Amino acid sequence: MIEKKLSSSKNIQPSFAYLIEKKRECEEFSDNEIRYIVESILKKTIPSHQLAALIMAIYFQGLSAQETAVFTEEIMLSGEVVDLTDMGMPKISLYATGGVSDKSNLVLTPLVAACGVIVTSVIGEDEDFIFGNLRKLQAIPGFKTEMTVKACVQQLKKVGCCFCSQPKQIAPVDQILNEIRQETATVASIPLITSSILSKRLAVGSENLVVDVKWGNGSFLKDVEQAKQLARVITRAARSLQRRCVALVTDMNQPLGESIGTALELQEVIELLQGRGTETQKELILKLGMEMVRLSGVSGSTLSAKQMILRHLNDGSALNKFKEMVAAQGGDVSYIEHPDKFGKAKYVKKLAAPKRGYVHAINAGMLAKGVDILMHPDDSDKIDTLVGITQLKRVGTQVKQGDSLMMIHYNDHSRLDTALEYLRSAYRLAPKRPTPADFIVERVA
Repeated sequence: MIEKKLSSSKNIQPSFAYLIEKKRECEEFSDNEIRYIVESILKKTIPSHQLAALIMAIYFQGLSAQETAVFTEEIMLSGEVVDLTDMGMPKISLYATGGVSDKSNLVLTPLVAACGVIVTSVIGEDEDFIFGNLRKLQAIPGFKTEMTVKACVQQLKKVGCCFCSQPKQIAPVDQILNEIRQETATVASIPLITSSILSKRLAVGSENLVVDVKWGNGSFLKDVEQAKQLARVITRAARSLQRRCVALVTDMNQPLGESIGTALELQEVIELLQGRGTETQKELILKLGMEMVRLSGVSGSTLSAKQMILRHLNDGSALNKFKEMVAAQGGDVSYIEHPDKFGKAKYVKKLAAPKRGYVHAINAGMLAKGVDILMHPDDSDKIDTLVGITQLKRVGTQVKQGDSLMMIHYNDHSRLDTALEYLRSAYRLAPKRPTPADFIVERVA
């Protein structure tokens, strides 16, 4: 066994090598050891190679429920903790584990805010699957995703919701860990995902949390049992921190909407805020929205929660709240009022079905990769907001040879052939109609 060493403060502290070995051997950290680890990450006194080794040990051996709760709380306390108690309304956050063509957070943030709930959407770097909500919102001219903590609080008081990237002052240890996890292929660590999700949302004043844990080829969680485990760990850790949390495990083995892109998806968001859109996406928004308003206490029953969500979609108040949020963050609201202003790509190409049959399976991740190629005309971070795919045929749809599987919107011929390799390979046709899978797999509370 590796010996502990004496720290400069004359308090006996474990060496980093001892902590790595302890977790490697599947032993449990004490609360003080976890505090020491988080403090060492914050002060950068733990060498990067030992931090990477420690994260890898956690990835393979996991953390107990107690370790996860303490780790989450210490990460939350590593930076600024926002006090929203002077706001009389309930506060809640929604987190989704990333999915192709998922627009639920963009719709539910203003929708639930219109119901009288404070909704914060603070997004970390690890939360975008291929391209996420912040990039979609940046397609609105002038929209600012970078906000200070003070500006975020002011907007919550005025509008009731916001969408911003994680400020540096919020859970800084979480930001350090996310960078290391991406570099060491340990992003999928369930306890570290849990601490990341909860720490920054609790740090910005959320009292409760609803989580949409997606599994399938369109999410970074490929296994349904892993998704169920993550849902249970998150809800258990939240309870340990005296927060209420509900998690839904949902199927992400095909795109949720009819389009993939940035401006194209925003136009679908506007349709959803008007009560239109695909049935699958509308079902998810309704189920998550009902959980959010019930957990917040503004609705006392399943029926009244459903009625509240549908009323604010149908009477235009959800769309008005979205426009209010866009205006508060510097965006041009006329693009929301007149979506045609987003413009169109130069070229549109039909991807034809190669044979007769039923759409048996769709690899949503491959579709996203194909769109990602179209979106990046060069090696810079700049993206083409007008490109993407629309009119996606869904699993179970019958097609004839030559029928359209999707419409491809693009501006650069040189990138089309590479993108087409992914887009064509994403669809699998079969002679018989597939048995539909349950969209909502499990509810965990």
